[in-house]
Amino acid sequence: MEAVEMNSPSLKRPLSEDDVATADEIKRQKTSEKSKTGNDSGQSIETVTEQADKSLLEDMKNEIIPHEENEEQEDEELEGSDEDGDPESFADMMKHGLTESDVGITKFVSSHKGFSGILKERYSDFVVHEIGKDGRVSHLDDFSVPVDDEDPSEETFAVLSDEDKQRLEELQLLKNKETSVAIEVIEDTKEKRTVIHQAVKSLFPGLETKTEDRDGKKCIVAYHAAGKKALANPRKHSWPKSRGSYCHFVLYKENKDTMDAINVLSKFLRVKPNIFSYMGTKDKRAITVQEIAVLRITAQRLAHLNKCLMNFKLGNFSYKNHPLKLGELQGNHFTVVLRNITGTDEQIEQAMHSLREIGFINYYGMQRFGTTAVPTYQIGRSILQNNWNEVMDLILKPRPGAEKGYLVKCREEWAKTKDPAAALKKLPVKRCVEGQLLRGLLKYGMKNIISAFGIIPRNNRLMYIHSYQSYVWNNMVSKRIEEYGLRAVPGDLTLKGATAVHIEEEDVDKYTIHDVVMPLPGFDVIYPKHKIGEAYKEMLVADNLDINNMRHKIRDYSLSGAYRKIIIRPQNVNWEVVAYDDPRIPLFTTDLDKLEGKPLPALPTDGKFRALKMEFSLPPSTYATMAIREVLKMDTSIKNQTQLNTTWLR
Repeated sequence: MEAVEMNSPSLKRPLSEDDVATADEIKRQKTSEKSKTGNDSGQSIETVTEQADKSLLEDMKNEIIPHEENEEQEDEELEGSDEDGDPESFADMMKHGLTESDVGITKFVSSHKGFSGILKERYSDFVVHEIGKDGRVSHLDDFSVPVDDEDPSEETFAVLSDEDKQRLEELQLLKNKETSVAIEVIEDTKEKRTVIHQAVKSLFPGLETKTEDRDGKKCIVAYHAAGKKALANPRKHSWPKSRGSYCHFVLYKENKDTMDAINVLSKFLRVKPNIFSYMGTKDKRAITVQEIAVLRITAQRLAHLNKCLMNFKLGNFSYKNHPLKLGELQGNHFTVVLRNITGTDEQIEQAMHSLREIGFINYYGMQRFGTTAVPTYQIGRSILQNNWNEVMDLILKPRPGAEKGYLVKCREEWAKTKDPAAALKKLPVKRCVEGQLLRGLLKYGMKNIISAFGIIPRNNRLMYIHSYQSYVWNNMVSKRIEEYGLRAVPGDLTLKGATAVHIEEEDVDKYTIHDVVMPLPGFDVIYPKHKIGEAYKEMLVADNLDINNMRHKIRDYSLSGAYRKIIIRPQNVNWEVVAYDDPRIPLFTTDLDKLEGKPLPALPTDGKFRALKMEFSLPPSTYATMAIREVLKMDTSIKNQTQLNTTWLR
C-alpha cells in the first residue's frame, strides 16, 4: 500500500473537472429555481440553502470562543449577542484560522479520487452514541421510571392543584419575581402536610419547603434553597439500603457539550456538579447519547426535568452501586451525513471500502488545536520552554480573526496599558481563561506569572501541553508515512501488552501497519530506531526543547508520554447515498424521533442534492473528522468548511 500526499496545502481540495461540472449544474438548478416557489414554504431552493448555510455559519461564530470554560447560561446568552455580520465577512475573519497542514495533517492512506461535501451543515447531521465498557451502544429508548416502596406514589402529586403546579413551575424556573409560593393546607393534619412537602420536592427539584402559620392558617411555603445549602451534597435523608446509591441514566443532548449539560442539571437540582460522573465528554455541535451517573438523586426527580429542559432528555433509568469513570468506554458509534456531495457512485464506493478495509491515519483532529490565530500548541510549547512572559503574551495579546467583541476590547486594553485591572474591566465574562489569567496577575503581580497562570483550572492548563504533544505526533506520523509508506519496517514500535518494543528485522513480516504505534514525546517513552527517531529529536531541538529531559520543574507540566496507533480501522462501517431537495430536512431519525413517533420525511428518488450517510464505530480518543477527511480527501478545518459554505451561498 502506498501513502497518498494531500493534494494541496490550500484551504479546499482543488476542484476536478467533474467537480466543476457538478458545481455548474447546481448553479444552473439554483438559477432555474429562483423564479419558482420551492416545496410547501413558497421559498426558492436557493433561499432555503442560504438559510441553512447562514444558520451553520452563525453556529460556527458562536462556537469560536477560544480558551473559554463552560459558562453559566447567562454568560452563554451574553456571548451569543456579539459578532454580527454576513457569512462572507465571517469567512474573511476565518482566514486567520488554522488549516490541517498547519498542524501536520498532510497524508492520506487511500488512492481514490477525492470529492467535496459539507460536514455538519446541521448539527443534527452528526450523531454520537457512546459504547460502554460492556460493548453496549447507549440509546435513549425508555422514559419509564423504576419505582420502589420508598418513592412517593403518583397519587401523592394529586394533592397539588393545577394552579399550584403552575405557580411552583414558574418559581422553579425563575419566571417571575416571586421568591416563594404558599399552599394552604385544607383539612390540616401532619400526614397531609407531609404529603404536600413530598409532592413539591419530587415534582419541582431545587425547591425546598417549610410549614408556616399565615393568618391563622397552616401553609406549606416553597422557596429556592440559597447559598451553601443550595449546593450541599444530596440530602442525607433515608436512602433505601436495597437501592444502589447511584442513579444511572442516558443523556440525550443536542448542540450542548457534556459539561454544559451537567452544569444545567446541577443548577436545576440544586446540587454540586461533582456528584455526576461519566465515561467521556461529547461534542457540542452534534446530537449525542451517553450514560451519566449521579449520587443519590432519584429517577423520579431526574425524569421531571424532562418537562422543563431544552435540548436534552433523560431516560433509561436504573440504580447501581457504582459511579462511572472517565475512559471506561469502549468507544463511540457515529452516524454522519455529508451533504451536497459531488462524488460519483464509484468514487464513494472506493472511498468507503478503503475506510472499512484499510482505515485512516489516526491524526489528532483540528479541535485539539483551537480555532484562532494563536494555536493552543504554541502556548503549550512556551510552557514547556519555561517562557512564562510568552505564555502570558500569547494568551492576552491582540490577534486577528474571529473573536467575541469583548475579548477584542480586553486584548486591546492589555496591549495598550499592560494593566490587569483595566483589561479585566473590559470582560463581562470573567471565567474565560483570559479573565482567569488577568485575575491571577492582579493577585500575584506581573513578576509571578507562574502563580497567576496556576489560577486557571488544571485541565485547561494541561490542554496546552497536550496540544503540543499532539502537534509533534501529527508531524512525525506524516514523516513516518512519507518515508516508509503503509507497511511495518524494522525500527518501528509495537505494543506487547502495555509495553512498547521495537520491531526487529527478522520479525517484520509478522506485523502490519495496523500494529505500529508512535510515541507522544515524554520522559517515559522510547522512540523508533529509524530516521523518525532522529526527526523527533530535531523537531524538539528546533523548539528549544530536549527530548531526553521532558521533566518540568513544575510537576504538572512534566510529560511522561504515551503511545498511539498510527492507523485506525473503523468497525461496523455502513453507508448509503440519499437524494434530497430541502437542505433543512433531517435525513435519518434520532432516538428522540423514534420515541416521539416522528417518521422520516419522504425523500425523492432523484433529488436536486445528494448526501452520503455513513455509520462507523471508533475507539476512544480517535477523531471521527479524520475518518471523514479520508473519505472526502478534503481539509476538515473550520476555516475550510466556513469557506466551503460561504462559496455555496454565492
